[in-house]
Amino acid sequence: MNPTNKITSSRLFQLLGSTRKARIVSTSALLLAVCAFGAAGVAPLAPDASDLPVKSVSQEIAMPNIAAQIDSLQQQQSTDHYVHEEKIRAGDTLATLLTRLGVDDEAAENFIKKDKVAHGVMQLKTGKRVQAQTDEDGNLQWLRASVVDGKDIPVKNISITRKGDGFVATETAAQLERRVEMHARNITSTLFAATDSNSDGAKLPDTIVHQIVEMFSTNIDFRSDLKRGDHFNVVYETFWQDGEFVRAGRILAGEFTSRGNTYQSVWFEDPASKQGGGYYSFDGKSLKKAFLKSPLEFSRISSGFSMRVHPISGNWKQHKGVDFAAATGTPIRASGDGVVDFAGTQGGYGNVVVLKHWANYTTAYAHMSRFAAGMKKGTKVSQGDVIGYVGSTGWSTGAHLHYEFRVGGEAKDPNTLNVQAQAPLTAAEMARFRSFASDMTHRFALLRPAGSSNTRVAAK
Repeated sequence: MNPTNKITSSRLFQLLGSTRKARIVSTSALLLAVCAFGAAGVAPLAPDASDLPVKSVSQEIAMPNIAAQIDSLQQQQSTDHYVHEEKIRAGDTLATLLTRLGVDDEAAENFIKKDKVAHGVMQLKTGKRVQAQTDEDGNLQWLRASVVDGKDIPVKNISITRKGDGFVATETAAQLERRVEMHARNITSTLFAATDSNSDGAKLPDTIVHQIVEMFSTNIDFRSDLKRGDHFNVVYETFWQDGEFVRAGRILAGEFTSRGNTYQSVWFEDPASKQGGGYYSFDGKSLKKAFLKSPLEFSRISSGFSMRVHPISGNWKQHKGVDFAAATGTPIRASGDGVVDFAGTQGGYGNVVVLKHWANYTTAYAHMSRFAAGMKKGTKVSQGDVIGYVGSTGWSTGAHLHYEFRVGGEAKDPNTLNVQAQAPLTAAEMARFRSFASDMTHRFALLRPAGSSNTRVAAK
């Protein structure tokens, strides 16, 4: 055999591979090749790569056009826009606000000063947000802000937009996003300590804390009954605009466990019913008291429903109401749901509001210093709404509220009456209520600690 056709064992081992499987596969391929061509010998191996001559290749490479890239970058920067956000500060002028927003645009400033809608930007309250977009030269592209009412609730949005060489200002009603939040809290010292901070990092809004106290105060004395280990769950609504918290709404459901007893309450307002909403137990029974014990939040009874000497005439006669002593200007609340039947001046009553409730119940509030906004015949009010303010108008010797509770037009002692709060839910309303209450029950199940029992309803 020709020496050139000889292959050493080490070289064959290198060619076929180091593993048994590789050698078998490679050998099989080699035998097939031999059979196909009828060759008896093995072809010479290709020379090793390290033995091949090295060839050098020279090629010119074009350099990048740096000047063109700089021009492109500058053109891109000239079309860039910058969005700034600032909050109104005390003492802000339009000029100082625009400067902080990065606006250097005399035409835009003049437009805001002269345009009736755009000028609303200068009516914003301290702390409110303003957003603006400018180009790199400070020219205004658009500006947006929200105007709030006396309760700090957004009522309208103002938008100023560049259009050609000028600007256009538009005004739209504020659209708030409603969210439902749910939180669990454990009592370690006081209610307010539990609501201020927790492991979830959320502070409960003050209005929600106030509603918790109001909702459960019939069953729990928050000054003396609470002890370490008590806990509560609350589901409530909040309202947002552009990702910013605006206000808290109503508690949708609450559950408070104190000294081993659990009290529950759920809000239900049937959209298909004319009856106003209210708090119910989870079996659909109304929890709202028929009438508030006092139309004033903080007061004392200075004269009850009884015979007395009239402070002005000096005659011995029946006092057909209850007098609550309070300072001038103290808010007066509607003691129950109803409609304004009269609001005006009426003889010795002075400024008086008369509310008509369901069935044949009416209540009167006399000697007011002034009426609340919107108090006119036909106005619908809910229990707890402010309808006026304490005064001393009419036949009065000092600031106080004269409160009368009437049945069929005849004054009765409110402390001796047992009045149903409101009509029970109908079959159709009950079906809708159960669907809503089921959702709240599920939420409580997620929040409630294991092993709780002795559930009771919370009267309101």
